[in-house]
Amino acid sequence: MLSVEKAFDNIIGSAKPLTTERLGVEKTSGRILAAPIAARRSQPGCAISAMDGYAVRSVDLDGKMQCFEVIGESAAGKPFQGVVVAGQTVRIFTGAAVPEGADQVIIQENTDLREGNMYSRETPTSQKNIRAAGIDFADKQCVLDAGTFLTPKAIGLAASAGHSHLMVHRAPKVAILSTGDELVAPDQKHFQPFETVNSTAPQIMALLSSAGAECSFLGQAKDDLPSLRKYIKAAANADILITIGGASVGDKDLIQKALSDENMELGFWKVAMRPGKPLISGQIGKTKVLGLPGNPVSAFVCALLFARPLVDKLMGRPAPLPTGVPLPLAASMPQNGSRQHYVRARLIGHPGERRVDPAVDQDSSLLSVLAQSDGLIIRAPDCPASSAGDLVPFLPF
Repeated sequence: MLSVEKAFDNIIGSAKPLTTERLGVEKTSGRILAAPIAARRSQPGCAISAMDGYAVRSVDLDGKMQCFEVIGESAAGKPFQGVVVAGQTVRIFTGAAVPEGADQVIIQENTDLREGNMYSRETPTSQKNIRAAGIDFADKQCVLDAGTFLTPKAIGLAASAGHSHLMVHRAPKVAILSTGDELVAPDQKHFQPFETVNSTAPQIMALLSSAGAECSFLGQAKDDLPSLRKYIKAAANADILITIGGASVGDKDLIQKALSDENMELGFWKVAMRPGKPLISGQIGKTKVLGLPGNPVSAFVCALLFARPLVDKLMGRPAPLPTGVPLPLAASMPQNGSRQHYVRARLIGHPGERRVDPAVDQDSSLLSVLAQSDGLIIRAPDCPASSAGDLVPFLPF
């Protein structure tokens, strides 16, 4: 069995960002910019007022009460067309272009308007309450580098710089295949005691879709090779094929044989971890293959540790091995065994005093425990017993 670290390197190490595509800026959140972008304009394009008030020539001010003739107004998008000369002023609003000749804006609170004239005791301060042209960015300036993670604020900057579309790394197409004669859909009208509702496929699809992958559900294959091979062939155009179930050593665990029949190059099978030991990694042509265990918690943990970072890597995002953050234990834990253990746990306590409380029952079939958990405590192989208050790595989800 491979260690978690070696299994991660096997899956993620050789993966490379996918080809690029051009998308509207509103569709690029969470993507990675594939090429730098330069501004197509300066921001702002001219000197604009930072306040509502009156635009004047600073040389006309001396700190004494003075009278200025109001000759017009400048509003955002509707600039004053004339020139301000000695003794004149223009009513101006926030975001409006500063008229030619003016180099200072007196805020309206410091003025008095009487019979079409403006009075003020303002002192001279050139450029006061004025935002200079290009103060945010200049025309042709690089505003976002290649490799930038596109957050809403970065998208806003790109749009402000005159870009309606961006070149980004393509989102991976993920095909998900469930296997097992016992599986039925969640919307089945009546359930037999021997049937199992397929909860894992929607769970994995939600996890990877939230990371930006384009997920599709191939269906539920039966536990026979013809059925499995038919569905595997349907994933030929996927970047990642994820199978769920049939990865262990039972007589009905046929997924590895079916994948092999479809020319999968096996990377490894089995990882020294729990839950999640029977994990398959391989490749069919250009399609990465991950064979997850059938137990829903095992499948979730494997997807969290390996499938989601693989999506990140293919999208050009950083994809380190999830190692968690140190937090104090709320209860003692016994010595760990030879496999790395990912223990479901809740966060308890007030903000700033958080502790992690391991669930009592760690059975890998218990979705109720998973749903009530906030993350996983990572227990290294053969790590000694831990006491309440000891720091342990905690991986939130």
